[in-house]
Amino acid sequence: MVHRAWLGILVLVTAVACSDGVSTETESNQQRIAVVREWSSSLEWEDCAGGLECANFQVPFDYENPSLGTFTLPVARRLANIEEQRIGTLLINPGGPGVAALDFVGYADQIFSASIIDRFDIVAWDPRGTGQSIPAIDCTDDYDYFFAGGDITPDTDQERAEGIATYKEFTDLCFEKNGDLLPYVGTNNSARDMDMIRRALGEDKISYFGFSYGSELGATWATLFPDTVRAAVLDGASDPEADWIDGGLQQNKGFEDAIATFLAQCSANSTCAFHNSGDAEGAFDSLMESLDENPIPTTSGRPDLTRGMALTAVAQAMYDDAYWSELEIALVAAQADDGIGLLSLFDEYFQMLPDGSYGNELEAFLNILCADNPQRMTIEEADSYVPQFQANAPRLAPGTTGDYTCVFWPPALDPRITITGIGAGPIVVIGTTGDPATPLEGTRNMANVLEDGRLIVVTAEQHTGYNFNSCVNDAVDTYLIDLVVPAAELDC
Repeated sequence: MVHRAWLGILVLVTAVACSDGVSTETESNQQRIAVVREWSSSLEWEDCAGGLECANFQVPFDYENPSLGTFTLPVARRLANIEEQRIGTLLINPGGPGVAALDFVGYADQIFSASIIDRFDIVAWDPRGTGQSIPAIDCTDDYDYFFAGGDITPDTDQERAEGIATYKEFTDLCFEKNGDLLPYVGTNNSARDMDMIRRALGEDKISYFGFSYGSELGATWATLFPDTVRAAVLDGASDPEADWIDGGLQQNKGFEDAIATFLAQCSANSTCAFHNSGDAEGAFDSLMESLDENPIPTTSGRPDLTRGMALTAVAQAMYDDAYWSELEIALVAAQADDGIGLLSLFDEYFQMLPDGSYGNELEAFLNILCADNPQRMTIEEADSYVPQFQANAPRLAPGTTGDYTCVFWPPALDPRITITGIGAGPIVVIGTTGDPATPLEGTRNMANVLEDGRLIVVTAEQHTGYNFNSCVNDAVDTYLIDLVVPAAELDC
C-alpha cells in the first residue's frame, strides 16, 4: 500500500509545509490548547462494516473562536485481537496531507504485525476537510481541466498567462465553495483534534503511527501535547525545517534520483521492456521531448498525453519499485503513440475512483499546504526559482514556470508550528534509502530536530519502510509494545 506524500506535478514544484518563519508555540497556541482542553465531544460507537466500530466526532473550526462552526469527523476503530493483552489505542494516519484515513483501519492486519493488532485498538479518523468529514473540501470535479491540460513549457506569453489564470481560477473556486473552512484545515488544528480524540477515548497517554505526511502531523501533535505521548512512530518523515523551496528541491531530487535508478537498471537489463538497446536514458529523454511538442492519444474523451501528464505517471511509479514493470510497458506503448498506459498511472496518482470520479485528496492537499505555509510569493518570485529546479531535477522538472499553488491564497491564519518534540520522550523515525517522496536526508533531519528522535534506516526503493523486513518491524514493535527504543541509528 502506498502511503501518500503528494508530489505536485501539476505545479512541478510542490513542497512539504515549511517551517522557516512559522510561529512557535506562542501565547495564541497556548490559548488554543486551553480551549481544546475545555471543548467537550464524545465518541458513541456503533458497529460498522468489516467488524469495525464507527463514530462521529465534533471539533470547532477555530479552537480560539468555537462559535465559527464545527467539523464532524468520522472515526473508525478496530479493537485489539486479544483484550487481556491490550495496551491501549494506536492512532494512525496514512499521509497526504489530505488522504482520508478511515479505510486504513480496515487494512490494519495488512499494515501492522500481528503483535501490534493483538495489543492495540487501531483508531483512524478523516482529518478536518478530508474524506467523509463534514464539511469536506470540494473545489472541482474537473480534474482533467485543472491537472491534465496545462503546458509545463509554455512557448508564448499568452500560453503562460493562461496557465497562471488556471491557478487563480482553481484558488477562486476553492474559496468560493469552501471559504469558511479553508483557513482552519491546517496541521496545527488537526493535531489539536488528535488531543480531543485522545480525551474522548479516556487515555491519559496515547500511541501514534504516522506514515508520510502523517509524520509531520504526529510531530506537530507531539510538540503541542508532549505530556500525552506514550509512543510515536514517524515513517517516511518529511524535513520539518525545509521551507517551501528547500522542501520542493529535496522532493524533486528524490524523484529524480529514483527515475535515474529505474532507467539505469533498465539499461543494464536486457529483459526490461524499455531496454532500448541499453540506452533507456536516451530513449526516455527523447520520448519526453517528443511529448512536449506532440502529445499522444489516450482514451476517448480524455486529454492527449502531455509531457506533464507523463511525468506525473512516472512519479507515481517511483513510489514503489513494484510499479516499475508496469512503467516499462507504458513507456514502450508511448513510444508507439499509445498513451493509455501512462494515463492509467496518471489516474492512479490522482486516485481516480472506479467510476471515473475523484475523492477530494488533492484538493485537500493543496489547501492544507497553503494553510500551513506562511510564505506568499509573487508570480515573479515563484518564477525566479525555476532555474534551481531545472538544474536540481532536469528530467522531472523541465518546466519553465514556477509554482503558483499558494500565490493567490490569503495569508495563513495559523501556520504550522516549529517542530521540537520537547518533553514527548523518544520518538522513532523511519526512512528508506530510496524514498523519492520524503528523501532520507529530510527524514534524518526530522530525527535530529526532535528532542529525542531515534532513526531507523531501511535499505529499500520505496516510500516508507515499516513492513519491509523483520529488522524494522521488530524494532518498531518492541518500541510500541515495550517502549524500548533503538539506542542509536539502526540500519535495516
